[in-house]
Amino acid sequence: MKRVLVITYYWPPSGGSGVQRWVKFTKYLRECGWEAVIYTPENPTLTAVDKTLAAEIPADTEVIRRPILEPYGFYRKLVGRKGDAITNEVTPISSGRKPFKDRLSLYFRGNWFIPDPRIWWIRPSVRFLRKYLKEHPVDAIVTTGPPQSMHLIGQRLHNATGIPWVVDFRDPWSKMYYLKHLPISPRAWRKHLSLEKGVIDDATTVLTVTPLVQELYSGMTRTPVAMIPNGFDEEDFAGEAPAGDGCFNITHTGLFARDGNPFTLWKVLGDKASADPAFKEALRLRLVGKVDAEVLQAIQDAGLGGNVVSLGYKAHPEAVAEQRSASVLVLPLRNDPDYTLILPGKLFEYLGARRPILGIGQEDGAMARVLSDTQAGVTCGWDNEAGMRAFIDKAWQEHLAGGVPSVRGDIAIYTRKNTAKALADLLNSIIR
Repeated sequence: MKRVLVITYYWPPSGGSGVQRWVKFTKYLRECGWEAVIYTPENPTLTAVDKTLAAEIPADTEVIRRPILEPYGFYRKLVGRKGDAITNEVTPISSGRKPFKDRLSLYFRGNWFIPDPRIWWIRPSVRFLRKYLKEHPVDAIVTTGPPQSMHLIGQRLHNATGIPWVVDFRDPWSKMYYLKHLPISPRAWRKHLSLEKGVIDDATTVLTVTPLVQELYSGMTRTPVAMIPNGFDEEDFAGEAPAGDGCFNITHTGLFARDGNPFTLWKVLGDKASADPAFKEALRLRLVGKVDAEVLQAIQDAGLGGNVVSLGYKAHPEAVAEQRSASVLVLPLRNDPDYTLILPGKLFEYLGARRPILGIGQEDGAMARVLSDTQAGVTCGWDNEAGMRAFIDKAWQEHLAGGVPSVRGDIAIYTRKNTAKALADLLNSIIR
């Protein structure tokens, strides 16, 4: 059994899609001849907790937890907040419409903590892991980000030891959509670009989750750039789907931020509800996860406040059950040009749920490609009222006819077993 050291900030009990990629890899890599050793913070800042994910990890997996010092505690004191970061609120990173203390904190975040506020963990981690690797050799190292500081740990270890190193970009670095909302100085921006270039040039292999990000990095370095998408675990979707409740359930799971607020969709649904009492009676907007107050207000303004079922954050099995019982799964991307590159992890779980998907975002983006290739749904631009109306009308007619036919497109490439096999093949190729 070969060993790979995985350096990740996000690990159970932390919840969310950023955790699931490597939890599922760890679960299935053993079938492919690789044992994952996890290095992760002992006391990270948690924005969500999902204790069910721990059951996915083989019981004897070695997980090394080391303390991390982060500036978020100081930040919460600065702005007068108490407790940890786990709330049911969505805080946008844009510096607009924020109190002075919040804007000041974003300035420090953008210019003092480069590439991110986990930089204080780099030096102690390298010091600890150099000693660990002498006593417990591994065949490869993987770092997964964001946060991108994880890659700087891997870079120093790789340069010091020569162990093959894979840089896993779950999201791109300098092209990450939220960076432009930080008040980053030209000097700080040059440092971001320099660090990113150094990481991708030093790596043995760069790994991405979307073809568009793969193309982006292939144009920036001579280092080989591979792509292994996120996916869904067939075991999570085994058995019969939960029985429907007779309602026309339009479901969204995960974070629902104000910059992903689909105003046109709310208008389409509001218009249809006004014109068709039966539709209004049956319609349920099931929101599973953190939802920004402005999203809820927009739904209210469309006359649909009585149709909302806001469930808050749910553990992964409960979220999957909601996906599988939906009439329509809706996935609005963030309304930002840089989001063209991004494939949210929940897209693949939506695929596993085999329910029709209404994507809202760039019609030439990465999500549109996946939905088209898998015949799992459609992607409508933010203002494509006609396209959204046609999709909802068709889904409603199918509901009236007795239910929602499952989507039958080919999604095998996105199963977690297959993505783990692809990762094992990649690791085998770099240690030969």
